[in-house]
Amino acid sequence: MERPYILHMFTPTRQASPFDVNMAADAGYQVIVPYCEAGLDMVTALTQDAIFSRGPKGVARTGIFIGGRDALLAADMLERARDSMVPPFVVSAMADPSGAYTTAAAMVAYVELALRRTRPEGLQGTSVVVLGGMGPVGRIAGAMAAQAGAQVRLSSRAGTEAAEKAAQATAARFKVPMHGTSGADRAAVRQSIATADVVLNCAAAGVQVVAPDDLPYARQMRVAADVNAVPPEGIAGVGVMDAIVPLAGTGAVGVGALAIGNVKYQTQHRLLVQMREAKKAVTLGYAEAFETARAYLAETAGQGG
Repeated sequence: MERPYILHMFTPTRQASPFDVNMAADAGYQVIVPYCEAGLDMVTALTQDAIFSRGPKGVARTGIFIGGRDALLAADMLERARDSMVPPFVVSAMADPSGAYTTAAAMVAYVELALRRTRPEGLQGTSVVVLGGMGPVGRIAGAMAAQAGAQVRLSSRAGTEAAEKAAQATAARFKVPMHGTSGADRAAVRQSIATADVVLNCAAAGVQVVAPDDLPYARQMRVAADVNAVPPEGIAGVGVMDAIVPLAGTGAVGVGALAIGNVKYQTQHRLLVQMREAKKAVTLGYAEAFETARAYLAETAGQGG
């Protein structure tokens, strides 16, 4: 009898994400088991329970998925799982807490594609402000943009001190430079977008962070990307279906939530399939998510999509 494909889902939260469970099933995993309220201290024991029970043939059909809501903790848990394996009992592992890695990957890859239409160097040397930068998507989007060569500022409604603290924690974990900036009021938001080439909105759904009368302040903005799919738009004028569409009243183009969401879905699906089909165990984190999103967009752009 052929061994089934098993995915063990470790999450520090009280429940696993139904979205991730569905995605895993659609990627071909036959047995999907969540382990809830599983923190960093539990990863080694859970990982070794998973690998030693199946034998060399079984480990090839075994995967580990790290969920939760903390993008930095998920990175630590993924590393702990990888370091807990004992060859030849090594399985593939992937992290995507709250979809943050794949959503951020889709967002930043789309921005990079838009920038390359007018500047071949893409994000290199640009100024990027991340509105809602203290959340998991905002932090990872900031890290990805910084690794691509951008100067990144994470913005927070809690003010400069809180934003800088989040920025430095993220910078230290992912070994990239970034800083914080205030988004505490309208004046602070206007000041932050005034010097930005790229504005990424990762704030809470249904909250308009950049209003119509704020847009004239974004004088050098080239791309505005918004992951908010709940009305009103997080960035005024950026429609949810916009896929590099001119943003009225500015010199920028917009990328909307559903355009980003489609790339996020394709990215997560491809990573899960890659993990299941890998002949040799792979470890898939935020960097691999970014490369996968880039590859998907390159393919679709080449097809006229």
